[in-house]
Amino acid sequence: CGRSTSLGRCPGGILIRCPNPLIWLLSTQRSSGSTSGVSQMTELLTLSIRESPVTLWRKGLGLGQWKNWWVRGILTLAMISFFFFIIYLGPMVLMMIVLCVQIKCFQEIITIGYSVYHSYHLPWFRTLSWYFLLCVNYFFYGETVTDYFFTLVQREEPLRILSKYHRFISFALYLTGFCMFVLSLVKKHYRLQFYMFGWTHVTLLIVVTQSHLIIHNLFEGMIWFIVPISCVICNDIMAYMFGFFFGRTPLIKLSPKKTWEGFIGGFFSTIVFGIMLSYVMAGYRYFVCPVEFNNDSNSFQVDCEPSDLFQLQDYALPRSLYSLLSPQTTVHLYPFQIHSIALSSFASIVGPFGGFFASGFKRAFKIKDFANTIPGHGGIMDRFDCQYLMATFVNVYIASFIRGPNPSKVIQQLLALRADQQLHIFNSLKAHLTEKGLLPALEEATA
Repeated sequence: CGRSTSLGRCPGGILIRCPNPLIWLLSTQRSSGSTSGVSQMTELLTLSIRESPVTLWRKGLGLGQWKNWWVRGILTLAMISFFFFIIYLGPMVLMMIVLCVQIKCFQEIITIGYSVYHSYHLPWFRTLSWYFLLCVNYFFYGETVTDYFFTLVQREEPLRILSKYHRFISFALYLTGFCMFVLSLVKKHYRLQFYMFGWTHVTLLIVVTQSHLIIHNLFEGMIWFIVPISCVICNDIMAYMFGFFFGRTPLIKLSPKKTWEGFIGGFFSTIVFGIMLSYVMAGYRYFVCPVEFNNDSNSFQVDCEPSDLFQLQDYALPRSLYSLLSPQTTVHLYPFQIHSIALSSFASIVGPFGGFFASGFKRAFKIKDFANTIPGHGGIMDRFDCQYLMATFVNVYIASFIRGPNPSKVIQQLLALRADQQLHIFNSLKAHLTEKGLLPALEEATA
């Protein structure tokens, strides 16, 4: 049994030679009346054949589990601090960080496919994968620049040409990669090559498309970027803590460590956190104003008159709460706080399914993590598996319930038209306003 052993009676009356710490642990388990005592005794006796007494002592006390808890906790605090730092640096730095995270997630998933399918001898596989990533990013970022920075694009001749033919250029680039893939087909690798072609495109759909939606959310105002991401982080942390200390009931077979206690605790914690964070951020223009390009200063700015969504309003309390909060019958809230409940609910109820999907993916290919970039956390994709699903929901939510017609964008597009087209629109608009009886009123007000 190695060093520090003694010959004597262990608990249960079995005369064996075993480590002193093992005897103590077994005695503790038997005296505590634990229902799992027999199974733990058997496990520890088996381990005693090949483990040292110190290792057994640590395993018996669960020190390995606490060590993992501290490692995850310290690195989580470090990542949160870094997140606040890049928020301080501004929206353009956040855009670059999103791009870097997207590239790293793409690399992790492609590497898994490369190793799982043993595609070491496929011609041009990695080259084509990264080429398609470049093509898709060119398309999405070009669309974003044209949409949000139209004035800047129209002012520069090269950008205006690229903007005008952007979609044709993007399609031509993709078509070039498609032809390169067809030319690279080798008879003995047909099936594997088409596997990897599909693998690359699904990865582009999951990672790149949803990263583009994150950037769109960011341009609507940093609050639409920070609050959803923070809610997912809060839910992840609180579900882990509730599960660690109170978890007893398994939640889903794909993730054996997930428990109902952690799921429910994470839900209520995230709702409260989302409401509080929204209240703090809604009072600052830096967070609520859209990112726009200023022609006078030739720079990007975050300054505006906050919309009604970020103005404090009075809401009447339900009559059932009058007896508890009397004499107060109203509450001051930002309307965005009400929307934050929907965001928090999605982050804590549906968001984890992104993690379950990732768990199923890793189990399918018998891997523990996407990579080992962050000790105790795995790869970057392990941390962002829920964020991508959340980003899609936020983008759809804004388009469905928040965003309305944007007059400034309409004016920008009108100014880009020819003079005769502008005159035609002016006459059509004048006739429409006159027909509705609005134009005379405007003329009288001017007079």
